[in-house]
Amino acid sequence: MATSLLTTPAFVASLAFALATYCHLLVEHAAAESSSSTRHYKFHIKLQNVTRLCHTKTMITVNGKFPGPPIVAREGDRVLVKVVNRVRSNVSFHWHGVRQLRNGWADGPAYITQCPIQTNQSYVYNFTITGQRGTLFWNAHISWLRATMYGPLIILPKRNASYPFPKPHKQVTIILGEWWNANSETVISQALQNGAGPNVSDAYTFNGFPGPLYNCSAVNDTFKLKVEPGKTYMIRLINAALNDDLFFRIANHTMTVVEADAVYVKPIETDTLLIGPGQTTNVLVRTKRNPPATAFLMAVRPYFTGLGTFDNTTAAAIFEYRIPHSSSSAIPNITVDALPPLPSINDTSFAANFSLRFRSLANSKYPANVPKTADKHFFFTVGLGSSPCPKNQTCQGPNGTKFSASVNNISFALPSTSLLQAYAFGNSNGVYTDDFPSFPQVPFNYTGTPPNNTVVLNGTKVVVLPFNTSVELVMQGTSILGAESHPLHLHGHNVFVVGQGFGNFDPDKDPANFNLVDPPERNTVAVPSGGWIAVRFRSDNPGVWFMHCHFDVHLSWGLRMAWIVKDGKLPDQKLLPPPSDLPKC
Repeated sequence: MATSLLTTPAFVASLAFALATYCHLLVEHAAAESSSSTRHYKFHIKLQNVTRLCHTKTMITVNGKFPGPPIVAREGDRVLVKVVNRVRSNVSFHWHGVRQLRNGWADGPAYITQCPIQTNQSYVYNFTITGQRGTLFWNAHISWLRATMYGPLIILPKRNASYPFPKPHKQVTIILGEWWNANSETVISQALQNGAGPNVSDAYTFNGFPGPLYNCSAVNDTFKLKVEPGKTYMIRLINAALNDDLFFRIANHTMTVVEADAVYVKPIETDTLLIGPGQTTNVLVRTKRNPPATAFLMAVRPYFTGLGTFDNTTAAAIFEYRIPHSSSSAIPNITVDALPPLPSINDTSFAANFSLRFRSLANSKYPANVPKTADKHFFFTVGLGSSPCPKNQTCQGPNGTKFSASVNNISFALPSTSLLQAYAFGNSNGVYTDDFPSFPQVPFNYTGTPPNNTVVLNGTKVVVLPFNTSVELVMQGTSILGAESHPLHLHGHNVFVVGQGFGNFDPDKDPANFNLVDPPERNTVAVPSGGWIAVRFRSDNPGVWFMHCHFDVHLSWGLRMAWIVKDGKLPDQKLLPPPSDLPKC
């Protein structure tokens, strides 16, 4: 049975995404050496029948693909992506991690920097990649549509630039995601209506394929990575799952982490990775010269510490050696017993220790430009709460309420128009207010006994920052409805992680231990379960910038807010004018 897994045409067909990504990367790599620096892409938003786990569903896709097509460019390139919407749902797209300098019009979150693209309408995302190289990804950024619309965004170094590590033999992209038998839009719609936690996904995926551990997927739904002995491969890992931190491991192999969130890091030797949703990690894998077998299993499973339900399954893929003159393959036994050991589901100790190992290169070529002092200090509590159940309705959240989530007890309400348009056109009245609290309005023991009142407030509030302000932001997790990790993503900026810890942040003692020498630079940071994280950044990008939890269920419940960065005095410090084809609400 195992041998047929590697030889059937159906199995070979399951590698289409990986092959397309690799071939596209080769074509774009060659093109970048000889053609202009403008990359043109077209996204046709269309319905497509896709089958996984013996279940066929009609899903919204980009160009009929799941996952979507890769975007490959080079540092300094201009990228034009024309989106044509042919489905009933409104759509918008975010180029996760791209700084979008002065160009929030291309950032994408619906009702934050743009009105969504309506049915039979189109919009061209026009942006230039400045000062960035590495692995990012793109995704739909409205409701839960990114469950099926996501793909790699690979930024190659400038021409003739080298990596700060040995050049790998080959590069491979693995994008981790989820498969839902149900329609993900129906799942979140029902949850928001009844106030309960949403139903969970049916499987985790490697490049769209769940793998052999799930029922009805052994032959058709398994991703296979083929490698040669004695070579170094760079694997670009992306976590595009909606609601899950994921552990990752390759059986009998170690990895060297060399990049995180498209920023080079000091090399980290490890056999296990933890990747939060929205995060990317590039690793080097040195294959064995004389492997004891020709195939090994790769595996992912979730890290979770909350009280709610989650997809408690494991996905597997195959890491297979091409052995010259070998007439047969020693195939791994496709069972749970053959999986590489992974940390326990709730291994917060591993999560914290792994995070603490990350350091910026902090050298002359790739400096760590962390602000040494802070002009403004913010303290944000992040976590779950509740909202009252509407009259004449039965709610299934905590004690008959509805689940909500908040930052400083403010559950962010999306406006009916774009914040960026309201700000740029001077029409903020009735759209948002600029009184988002810098500190909790009612302090309490954040990681201890929760307060009696768990009801959150609702509002569309923002923080306004002068241009080029150095900001220190402490994000404190709460245990009001259970402690859990929160992957927080700030649009338009990278942040330096200068400190983290468990329990309540101590403003008198903890800052003395901040790392201001080589802190890691990220676009998505994990607030530890039952703890806090401190970041610094400089408000050098004028516009309106979303910050939110990258668990989409928490995002939907309101764990989100926005920063407005004012224009600077110089011409190159001002928000660009809006494009002529800006979507209308």
